[in-house]
Amino acid sequence: MAAPDGQPNLSQLFSDLNRAGQAGDFNKALKIATKILKQDPHDEKAYHCKVVSMIQLGQFNEVIRFMGGNYKLSDPLKFERAYSLYRLNRTQEALEVIKKIPEPDYRIKELLGQVLYRLEQHDECLELYRDLIRNSQDEFDEERETNLAAVVAAAQMWGGKQLEDYGLRESTYELSYNAACSQLSKGNVKGAEEKLQKAEELCRQNLEEDPEVTEEDIEAELGVLKTQRAYCLQLQGQNEEATKIYNQVLKSRPTDVGLTAVASNNIISLNKDQNVFDSKKKIKSATAEGVDQKLTKQQLRDIAFNKCLLQMYTNQSDKTENEACRKLAKSLQEEYPDQDMPLLIQAAQLCREKHRQKAVELLCDHINNRPNPSITMKLTLAQLHLNQGNAGQAAEVLQSVGELRYKPNMVSTLVNLYSSMENIEGAAEVLDTTVNWYKENHPSSPYLAQLMRASSQFKLKHGQAQKATEILEELRSMYPDDVKTIAQLISAYSQCDPKKGEQISKELPPLDPSFFSGLDIEALEKAAMTMGTRKKAAKAAAGTAGGDKADSPVEETKDSVIVQKKKRRKKKGKLPKNHDPSVTPDPERWLPIRERSYFKGRRKRKQKDGVGKGTQGATVGAASDLDASKPQVTPSSPRAGASGSSQSVPAGASGTAQPEMVGPRQQKPQASSKKSKKKKGGGKNKW
Repeated sequence: MAAPDGQPNLSQLFSDLNRAGQAGDFNKALKIATKILKQDPHDEKAYHCKVVSMIQLGQFNEVIRFMGGNYKLSDPLKFERAYSLYRLNRTQEALEVIKKIPEPDYRIKELLGQVLYRLEQHDECLELYRDLIRNSQDEFDEERETNLAAVVAAAQMWGGKQLEDYGLRESTYELSYNAACSQLSKGNVKGAEEKLQKAEELCRQNLEEDPEVTEEDIEAELGVLKTQRAYCLQLQGQNEEATKIYNQVLKSRPTDVGLTAVASNNIISLNKDQNVFDSKKKIKSATAEGVDQKLTKQQLRDIAFNKCLLQMYTNQSDKTENEACRKLAKSLQEEYPDQDMPLLIQAAQLCREKHRQKAVELLCDHINNRPNPSITMKLTLAQLHLNQGNAGQAAEVLQSVGELRYKPNMVSTLVNLYSSMENIEGAAEVLDTTVNWYKENHPSSPYLAQLMRASSQFKLKHGQAQKATEILEELRSMYPDDVKTIAQLISAYSQCDPKKGEQISKELPPLDPSFFSGLDIEALEKAAMTMGTRKKAAKAAAGTAGGDKADSPVEETKDSVIVQKKKRRKKKGKLPKNHDPSVTPDPERWLPIRERSYFKGRRKRKQKDGVGKGTQGATVGAASDLDASKPQVTPSSPRAGASGSSQSVPAGASGTAQPEMVGPRQQKPQASSKKSKKKKGGGKNKW
């Protein structure tokens, strides 16, 4: 039956709307509800059905827009409005809408729990789910327990809280996964890995029972479990296996952008400053659109820090990119003022650009302007001072790290720093201050005895034996039966009060008789007595043999018998085959040919003074005589022992004069009269 204006009857439309709703045909239900509202815009049931149909179709923006046009009809539908805002990731607005509901029912509380979990308000969310589990009992109890386990794991992992054991089950893979996350937050990485393996088995077993679920669907559901297990492997140092699992998950192309972002970010953290090209591709997936609504604040912060670090590693010489890295680090510092990483990245970037002093000034300004600067910043500043050779400034910074300065490793570092500066008083003061601190705060700590012993040894080494004995006496009163302390005390008294040391030595316990078993005391005494006699006998034997020690060497045997070594015969040198013993050898045979007196030079050099040199009609000799630029050199008399025709016979001598023969090793090398010219490189045609 049709209405007078040609439109369908309302009763018929409501009947069709009811059938469409029961059949789950929300597209048809939406169209019918729209027709009803055209005829009656104030119909509450049609208005409600249209809102629910749009929610079922995922048209959340249309829901908010539609409900904003009619406040009177939309006011009772606060749950639908809050749920649409929640699905649009407008979580804070959804929370404000829920808080305006005076008497929330169970479905409002369930939605409130999801909103609080998304806002990371774990304490309120935990109390809400505990109340829901206690006061409700239906087919959704398992889902509520799963949500409670997720809240407990998130509060421990992201909130840093240690909660009591609520006795949650692990019968499903969701519950087992949340239990693994709880173990991971407690530091039990191995236990978390075992629970994750169990969760994977339960997940595959549960999904394989459904015939409509494909292998791709199973792998997609296992993606979260595998990624978390890979993270456990990464924490245990099994980086290769973890990287392999991350890549397998990414190759399956998961639809969850949060899962893709986590796996990509973890691969970037494994690559570090290596394989930068792969990391640049992965960072795009880690910062894709919609990731901020899927991950926690801490996860988003870590991804932002890794992006900044990757930018620093990528462009080392590009000034524009370096400036972009600094700008990103500064923006992160403003966004996360309580974190040290952005400032450390800026300091690292300055050091990479070889501006270490600017990095030191940056960290100094941060530490001086902060009321409670972190220990990490101070340790970094101390390391920069050490890199620049400023040991005094590094020690000053390490002195201000609070109770960490009293740790044995830190005390050792400070003592070494002061010792390197030859500041013995400063090093001793560090030891004394540390010992006094342990006496007041941790008198039963095992470090106290170690530090007292180290302090006494330091003072004993630097000539403060009296102070060392005072410390060891105190240590002896604390541990009267410690033989090591008594022995050190005797050693200290031997330098300042030998009588006191001798008196204390009587307190040493006797040696255990078993110590002497198997030892021949008489043989040891004889061996010690004969050591000196052997050396004396060897010297006496060498002296009585006469001559040099090398001519009559002696050696000792194990039986203390002195044996004289045999002289080695010197081998005669081999003479040439054409050697004539009647001919006197050339005394200049050891000199180079160029330095011998009878060397006349090469024949080619004669042509240099011949025709073709100088001006036409002139002779070389005349030209050289008339050249005023050349100094006139008077010939010198031949040296003694030189052979040649210029040597004259002295007056009064009879016969032919024989020159005095000088050995070749006693002669001085005779400089060549003609200096060899250095060849100029560059070819024959170049001057």
